[in-house]
Amino acid sequence: MTAMLNVRDLRSYYGQVQALHGLTFELNEGSMTTLLGANGAGKTTTLRAICNMVRSTGSIEFEGAPLAGRSTENIVRLGIAHVPQGRGTFTTLTVEENLQLGAITRKDRANIVSDIERMYDHFPVLKQRYTQQAGTLSGGEQQMLAVARALMLRPRLMLLDEPSFGLAPLIVRDLFKILGKINREDKVTILVVEQNAQLALELADQAYVIETGRIVMAGSAKEIANNEDVRKSYLGY
Repeated sequence: MTAMLNVRDLRSYYGQVQALHGLTFELNEGSMTTLLGANGAGKTTTLRAICNMVRSTGSIEFEGAPLAGRSTENIVRLGIAHVPQGRGTFTTLTVEENLQLGAITRKDRANIVSDIERMYDHFPVLKQRYTQQAGTLSGGEQQMLAVARALMLRPRLMLLDEPSFGLAPLIVRDLFKILGKINREDKVTILVVEQNAQLALELADQAYVIETGRIVMAGSAKEIANNEDVRKSYLGY
């Protein structure tokens, strides 16, 4: 596989406080990778750093192009979609208006209608709610809308921050099945930060474990899932 994203010696800061201490990792094109770790380990900061939302040093390259110095908007235009924790839908807009807004940076306007229908194929419940304000959707429906809106960018890489947060287990499993389908069929490379380590490791190809801003373990998802320390710390057995 070809590396799509290369991160080298990434160090990130909030004011004078250093949150990341020299992270080095890569994402293979077409892969699904999970970043595991306890609260406060630096997972969310890693996603923000990729999108240049936090002060950082080191090297981040996307498809061979350095991201240093680029605005977050410019990084999005390169084909990187970020779905932050908390969903972040525009609550006063309808489902369909949110999807249209997700494609606002695209120039191929003729394909947007067909892409909205494709999102409805992925998430049938959104088609049933297309005229409904996003703020009136359930938590699971809002998360599906956030993912669908990000996909309207036609991204090459999708960054997901705790997509299962606050959702019922059945909804979480359905959401991850859809993400797996998007990864396989739409060839979208995915990096997911997730507290539900067991489910994330079931679906991911590769995994990294981060502690206090440092990567302490890396390997295939199967290798990480079989590691005794990971089982005790994150899988509960």
